[in-house]
Amino acid sequence: MHPKDEKYALRMKNVSKRFGGVQALDKVAMEVKAGEVHCLAGENGCGKSTLIKIVTGVYEPDDGTEIEVFGERISSNSPTKARAKGIAVIWQDLALFPHMSVAENIGIDELVGGRPRVAQFKSIKTRAQGVMDRLGVSLDLDAPLSSLPIAQRQVVAIARSLMSDARLVFMDEPTASLTQSETDALLAIVRNLSADGVAVVFVSHRLAEVLDIAERVTVVRDGKLVGVYPTEGMSQSRLGELMTGHMLESEVRARDKTGSDIMLRVTGLSRQDQFENVSFDIKRGEIVGITGLIGSGRTELAHALIGMTRTDQGTIELDREVVRPRNIREAIAKGIAYVSEDRLTLGLVQPQPIADNTVTSVLDKILGSVGLISSQKKNDLVDGWIERFSVKIGETSDAVSTLSGGNQQRVVLAKWLATNPKLLILDSPTVGVDVGARAGIFHIVRELADEGLAILLITDEITEAFYNADRIFHMADGRLQAEYDPHQTSVQQLEERVYA
Repeated sequence: MHPKDEKYALRMKNVSKRFGGVQALDKVAMEVKAGEVHCLAGENGCGKSTLIKIVTGVYEPDDGTEIEVFGERISSNSPTKARAKGIAVIWQDLALFPHMSVAENIGIDELVGGRPRVAQFKSIKTRAQGVMDRLGVSLDLDAPLSSLPIAQRQVVAIARSLMSDARLVFMDEPTASLTQSETDALLAIVRNLSADGVAVVFVSHRLAEVLDIAERVTVVRDGKLVGVYPTEGMSQSRLGELMTGHMLESEVRARDKTGSDIMLRVTGLSRQDQFENVSFDIKRGEIVGITGLIGSGRTELAHALIGMTRTDQGTIELDREVVRPRNIREAIAKGIAYVSEDRLTLGLVQPQPIADNTVTSVLDKILGSVGLISSQKKNDLVDGWIERFSVKIGETSDAVSTLSGGNQQRVVLAKWLATNPKLLILDSPTVGVDVGARAGIFHIVRELADEGLAILLITDEITEAFYNADRIFHMADGRLQAEYDPHQTSVQQLEERVYA
């Protein structure tokens, strides 16, 4: 490779990895400078996670792979060796311990592993405070981790890596569940790490923040290197094209549904401390977007419509009938379906088969003559939805966790649409879904609207609402602030109002 040069945190060449008959990585190269914020970009399944797991010693690469960390050639690797060399990875699930304190989570590497010894909690707490000071943040080190919001847990995960003297940190989708203000705070911490000489490899599907935080971006597609590009002068659409290999659509698709029948009418809906006096309607075949910052009351409104919570006042009319669902089962019976923003815990049962996840909401429809589940009815229903939504799977008996984020979301849609709803509520439907798969999901959503389904699209991704909804409401502080026609405004104007 190159002469020893510690100005580079990471140099990789000819990185290849085959799993059985699948070539996950094929001669990929990547370089990250010390103190650089570098983005690793690509669609789900392109090989990003495999590449990270090779660097961190989880996977052994194929012969011919060359890896150099801070000028030192690595001939064999393991997670323990990677940590010793200053490499850390913060996965999307954070891998923290909710019932332990903040300090204990930060110092976990000193509490486990190695020879048995007495834990020096006072010393760990002192060092943890030093790391917090270095990050420029303040947390109660004695508080149980479970008491912290997700944004502060991200900080704990970063602090844990620094406690182990990490100089090269991989961050996997760190802002997926954060509000805009929390994201801004996290990006400020990343900039501080960079200024302190720590190299950060940032993985995110949010292209705007990739272009904001990173100096360069390495793009991988189908296990192969597409190229390395400076972010200066790069647009989101161009980056999306590099990741997917094709042009991404970005046109306003709003349709005038003025003459259509009203499917959903919400009048004066309120729930104390969550939302107040919310009124709007959705017509048959219409996509109505509600956008706003996380914490604006959007998801709480969705929970009320689906019967997960009770309202204090106001009415909900579905297809000219007043409905008051007391739980999700009653909402389903009335014709309301809900795709949750939390796909991993509320949308799917990850260890269970794809087929079982698809039919879980309609078990009554697949019963045989003796009251037991009919395998034929089950298979017919599952095969029909898998084919319609072009879900890429191995076998329907495979665990749903084996699917990419985009394909998992298609399974969630199939599960709910099998109930034959009149209203479909989509709450942040593309969280953790890459840019190419997002286009496919919204193509399905538009087809469903064309078939007459009323759709409520809730998202903090303003561009998603702008390019896919027929009308858009801005929600803040639990109230609908204003309504917008995408043909009469611009993305920039809408963003200015939402982020004001």
